[in-house]
Amino acid sequence: MSQATFLNRQALHLRPDPARVIVRPFKPATEPRDLNPTDKMRANHIVERVLALDQEAVAAQLADVLDNFKGRHRNLLERFEARADEMEDAFATHGVFSKKQRQLVGAYFLNEYSFEASALFNPSIVAHPDQSGAPKGGVRFILSLRAIGEGHVSSLTFRTGTIAADGSLAVDPTARLASIPRICHRISGPDGERVELIFKPEEDLTERVIFPVTESQSNGIEDARFVEFSDGDRKTYYATYTAYSGRAIRSELIETSDFTSFRLAPLRGAAARNKGMALFPRKIGGQYAMIARQDNENLYLIYSDDLHTWDGGQAILKPQFPWEFVQIGNCGSPIELDEGWLLLTHGVGPVRKYSIGAALLDKHDPSKVLARSREPLLRPEPSEREGYVPNVVYTCGGMRHNNQIILPYAVSDTFSNFATIEISELINAMKC
Repeated sequence: MSQATFLNRQALHLRPDPARVIVRPFKPATEPRDLNPTDKMRANHIVERVLALDQEAVAAQLADVLDNFKGRHRNLLERFEARADEMEDAFATHGVFSKKQRQLVGAYFLNEYSFEASALFNPSIVAHPDQSGAPKGGVRFILSLRAIGEGHVSSLTFRTGTIAADGSLAVDPTARLASIPRICHRISGPDGERVELIFKPEEDLTERVIFPVTESQSNGIEDARFVEFSDGDRKTYYATYTAYSGRAIRSELIETSDFTSFRLAPLRGAAARNKGMALFPRKIGGQYAMIARQDNENLYLIYSDDLHTWDGGQAILKPQFPWEFVQIGNCGSPIELDEGWLLLTHGVGPVRKYSIGAALLDKHDPSKVLARSREPLLRPEPSEREGYVPNVVYTCGGMRHNNQIILPYAVSDTFSNFATIEISELINAMKC
């Protein structure tokens, strides 16, 4: 199967930009109750040193900090105050603080973090909820990407763009600033924390960064697979992702309707103990459906009544061809076509080379595999083999536009690109 007949690589390389930074809590400046005795003592020493300054020195130091970081962040003084509020327990033992003292203390307990300094990869794509300004016959889109910075910590960032009627793509300029959301609600439960995050409306979508905020995510929010989910007249965007604590992984779920407020919650059940889950874009037979890989080798079809609990399942795809002998997994949510569900897959072959393939599932009973690609649709080209993890092409989800599949994909866990696929030619090739 020759990829040249139906797949066209674009020249839209999205590369990591170390100049994009957020401010995040600086350890040992996490919540005092989370610190060990030594760190609590150190945090108190910092507060005491600030308090020892006279008011004129405090004002001068605060002005110097604001001048030094001018233009690098939105509402930086407000962020200092918010950090001081989080450090309320540390203030309690030190009497009354002036507003400027609180702000200066807040500054000492933050640090800049270049969230995409190392990599910008594993994208997924969905139609934008706001289609105003879309080209005639085209569509506006949102691209989610996994960003990696110092310490290999993964976060979630976004880009926007347009697809023209003929399938040509354009990516909008990225905002110069970057912002993290405010935590509106945090609820602890037996399965972990549920949180609700909200960004300010004036913050551009490309400015918004979802950084780890719970213990289960502390080392990364990885590989979000966004899908536009339809339930009657209601449309919601969901994304499964891998939460990594530094010791363990599990699957969790993001929910949003506007990409301004987001709800993050853990998933339950045996299937959620692994990574690589992808939700179908609508219910099937009255149930939610998911493609998952709970045995690290095969792909399973799983159903659920409540969206958050995933057990059991039926193996529907197993490694069959040499390019996928090590393992197979999904590359995003199934895409509904007239012919059935198009499931993009990844296969791992010799020398741990990752390639992208596809399978066609029955529309009414997705456990039935109608066809699958004998050869990869996309494999690392010589120019795409070098990077943080060599010999890898990977995607977390494509979308249909007219007679094409728009496929964003990552190159060697370093940067991202796009390809377009002619649907009819792909279907014919898989049936060969």
